[in-house]
Amino acid sequence: MANFSKSNAPRFSVDVYQNEYLPEGGREVNAIVTVTATGGGTVGGAVAAPHLYAPGQGPSAAVAVMVDCSGSMDYPPTKMRNARDATSAAIDTLRDGVHFCVIGGTHVAKEVYPGGGRLAVADTTTREQAGLALRKLSAGGGTAIGTWLRLADRLLSSADVAIRHGILLTDGRNEHESPEDLKATLDACAGRFTCDARGVGTDWEVKELTAVSSALLGTADIVADPAGLAADFTSMMETAMGKEVADVALRLWTPAGSTVRFVKQVAPAVEDLTGRRTEATARAGDYPTGSWGDESRDYHVCVEVSPAGLGQEMLAARVSLVVPRPDGGVRDLGAQGLVRAVWTDDLTASTSINPQVAHYTGQAELAQAIQQGLELRKVGDVDGATAKLGRAVQLAGSSGNADTAKLLAKVVDVVDAAAGTVRLKAKVEEADEMTLETRSTKTVRVKK
Repeated sequence: MANFSKSNAPRFSVDVYQNEYLPEGGREVNAIVTVTATGGGTVGGAVAAPHLYAPGQGPSAAVAVMVDCSGSMDYPPTKMRNARDATSAAIDTLRDGVHFCVIGGTHVAKEVYPGGGRLAVADTTTREQAGLALRKLSAGGGTAIGTWLRLADRLLSSADVAIRHGILLTDGRNEHESPEDLKATLDACAGRFTCDARGVGTDWEVKELTAVSSALLGTADIVADPAGLAADFTSMMETAMGKEVADVALRLWTPAGSTVRFVKQVAPAVEDLTGRRTEATARAGDYPTGSWGDESRDYHVCVEVSPAGLGQEMLAARVSLVVPRPDGGVRDLGAQGLVRAVWTDDLTASTSINPQVAHYTGQAELAQAIQQGLELRKVGDVDGATAKLGRAVQLAGSSGNADTAKLLAKVVDVVDAAAGTVRLKAKVEEADEMTLETRSTKTVRVKK
């Protein structure tokens, strides 16, 4: 095995966008923090374990694919066939040397391949063997997603690798497990591996699947037509293979007397990280961001500080990035951003809202308006649903979120997008409503 120098690893950078000026007595400081990783590709070194792979390969990785095999996967029979084909296509995407397994999920979790409580190592032979094992998958039984995740965690943790990733497919509700049991499993698995979740068809529960992806820092989406599974699984696996650095944390230092109001990822999707803080030092806390490849993400940081006199300046927050070291400590990735506060009596300066902050505040409101509007629609509150979804149409239009605007147009008739005037459609396809709900947190980047 060849060692790579640190220059092969992705390089991280931090950029801060804010209006640092506060009025006299002002306390709340808002900033958009853009974190970018570049130069890794699929060849660069993983910071956490740079010695585990050879030229032409990415960092050491382990992947668990969890396939719903409950009885409903046989209705229609093409659903199970498409799931088998999709899993096979995803496995074909694995690069040589990646550890992997396939789990069949019902009311219990079963090892489909390789079995024996172990992981296979991807090569021509094991990929072919996995494909043969997948042909034997059949539908029958219930659904207990937590048991699938616990088995995935057990198998993934057996490998000494830099990246651990899960892909979960279900077509139904988690009916053979209590919500409390699933929550306990998600709490136990958080930080141990990332997981992308997909719902096929329209009989699954959006909130269950998004809870999985949120807790395990992955993505969630709907594949309404089972025929689209192979392309979606292949794309997910290619993205997973592009990850270079695991367990990156956003470290936020704030001065004495300050309070962190919130830390949210706002692009490519809205994800509130505030409650996931772990204390690093007396004045600093770490917020998990998961695994990174060549990509850029935006975070909204809001800090309340003790006000100072006019003309005075203070450092409201220092943002850096860290990853775990094998000895239990952390390694700083060498990227830093500063959030400032300056008190002024210039009304124009202190009342100006930074464009990035304004944009992402609107995107967060857009996601909330969609979720609240759909919930009100389900309980028959026509006026409430119309008002919320009308506001969502208005926000989607003003921010240039064309994809969300198209999804909203399948649920409401848009009378005046700029004014947010809409009418609820009398008949809405269930797949369209579920797609809007599942993708409600997806955002667009602010135009620089």
